[in-house]
Amino acid sequence: MKHPEGNLADSTRSFDGTTPLAREIAENTRRRRAIAAQSLPLPPEPRIFTVANQKGGVGKTTTTVNLAAALAREGARVLVIDLDPQGNASTALGVEHRADTPSVYDVIINDVPMIEVVQKSPESEQLYCLPATIHLAGAEIELVSLVAREQRLRTALDTFLDTFPDQFHYVFIDCPPSLGLLTINAFVAAKEVLIPIQCEYYALEGLSQLLSNIQLIERHLNPDLAVSTILLTMYDARTNLANQVVKDVRDHFPEQVLRTLIPRSVRISEAPSYGQTVISYDANSPGSLSYLEAAGEIAHRGAPE
Repeated sequence: MKHPEGNLADSTRSFDGTTPLAREIAENTRRRRAIAAQSLPLPPEPRIFTVANQKGGVGKTTTTVNLAAALAREGARVLVIDLDPQGNASTALGVEHRADTPSVYDVIINDVPMIEVVQKSPESEQLYCLPATIHLAGAEIELVSLVAREQRLRTALDTFLDTFPDQFHYVFIDCPPSLGLLTINAFVAAKEVLIPIQCEYYALEGLSQLLSNIQLIERHLNPDLAVSTILLTMYDARTNLANQVVKDVRDHFPEQVLRTLIPRSVRISEAPSYGQTVISYDANSPGSLSYLEAAGEIAHRGAPE
């Protein structure tokens, strides 16, 4: 008589005799080799992305810092601008952002040159961050009375990119989950919008309002702005809902959606508590591999033809 556990173990094997764990290990090994073999093209001029979605909890900051770290690892020089008063992007990149730290607030409110405020992230020699502090929470009100209030970040960023001794290849601006003056400054400063969308219920809620606001910015303040990239996050292949969301978003935005899906991952969630991105925290985890693949897609999409 067979041991009952033997039947259970046999039932988890596929027709080729492998277990799900063995298949996952083999797939991750294949992905690591493909990533190691890739050579990402560098854009001839800086690509400036605003990472936005007024819906909270969709992975904006996580996407910002991990794409930035992934591209820096592949040789690009990358700047992250933390425009969220919570300062989570600054935390994840391991840069100082206590209340008395010079920050993006000083740049957009007090006209401090960005080159005096930008810090290099310990993540990579190629990765820089303009940090946010708690002072940014009051910036929305202070911006109202300032001259050219929608243009202040763009003016500072243009000057920085022109005067920095080395060329930057990518700039990612992490926005707060709102459509106030800080986010408007981000849209005016950028040329591309990257929208993270979580693979969960109500995923598309509020998206039409966001797209409508982007069109208004394009029409009145920044004619170069376009939604170039949509990244699906928090994907769980085991649920029908996640797969249906993927289908719906790809049906609506066939040109903008990346092929890569970012999975739900404990490693991705843990990394910021150690002042790291998942790229450095656990480079071989499925979450890290997914962000590296997404970074590769973005780089190749923007490559000159």
